[in-house]
Amino acid sequence: QQEFKIPIRYLQEYAALGTGGGIYHFRDQILAGGTEAFFVLNADVCSEFPLQEMLDFRQQHGDAHSFVILGTTANRTQALNYGCIVANTDTQEVQHYVEKPSTFVSEIINCGIYLFTPAIFQHIGNVFQRNQQELVLEESSNGWQRAEVIRLEQDVFTALAGSGKLYVYKTDGFWSQIKSAGSAIYASRLYLNQYSKTHPERLAQNKSGGPIIRGNVYIHPTASINSTAVLGPNVSIGEGVTVGAGVRVRESIVLHGASLHDHTCVLNTIVGWDSTIGRWARVEGTPSDPNPNDPYAKIDSETLFRDGRLTPSITILGCSVTIPAEVVILNSIVLPHKELSRSYKNQIIL
Repeated sequence: QQEFKIPIRYLQEYAALGTGGGIYHFRDQILAGGTEAFFVLNADVCSEFPLQEMLDFRQQHGDAHSFVILGTTANRTQALNYGCIVANTDTQEVQHYVEKPSTFVSEIINCGIYLFTPAIFQHIGNVFQRNQQELVLEESSNGWQRAEVIRLEQDVFTALAGSGKLYVYKTDGFWSQIKSAGSAIYASRLYLNQYSKTHPERLAQNKSGGPIIRGNVYIHPTASINSTAVLGPNVSIGEGVTVGAGVRVRESIVLHGASLHDHTCVLNTIVGWDSTIGRWARVEGTPSDPNPNDPYAKIDSETLFRDGRLTPSITILGCSVTIPAEVVILNSIVLPHKELSRSYKNQIIL
């Protein structure tokens, strides 16, 4: 609020009410002040968030009470992991919607970003009343589901499809889910790449007496970086971070207060707040990026374990982790407030 001079309110559900039940529960607060339209955004996605374009699209395609879903293109295999949208190619009206289908339906997927008008609450209310009458028995929950639990995707969009009320705005801009801590590295790369096009002043540049910058790198003004350090590509350095002589950082996020001592090597890693990495230590992870040869590939939701073993992934150091000098930490997750004494590989360190 102080930084952007806009009012922010946090509303907390008393119980998990589903993606539709939550906004329906707080409909009076959402509509206070004569709301004409509002956006609903899932918190586990990163995107260009083309909100103005969605508003313009609704004025061109829908009526005053229509709703817009942001959609993007996925490959045929990965589309099964998302909500799939079949739309009229001329009007972009959603004709059919299926959440995580078992067979191929469409390459256009739901991005989890919606533009609604107050009329959406009538449709959610219809589901609520129907649920109250039926008190549906949900297979997945092994019991009776509360009537207030309403899923926008399965309960509302499926019913709205083909009614002339629901449209899809397809974006060619970047979009990705963030289902694991490691996928934040990929999300950071997407944002840094976007900054290079729209806000190049936010990115670090090579200059006399400064560190060597390769590719897109963000450095907080309060960070102290030795001039012999080499950073990038895809590196984000947070507030108050200290980077010593000869340090190499690539494809990583270093959060505020962390300290990288001389000659450390940090690759494909998230370094937590106030963590310390000792001299000549090497901290490295394995990226889980989408297929670079497929323009429509999305990041996969990696399982933590495969065949009884920890899946090699981004290395994550929780807050206030201390890594000693001259050790190697590879493909590991270190929980907060740990002081390590030796090297680790492919482990979760509790």
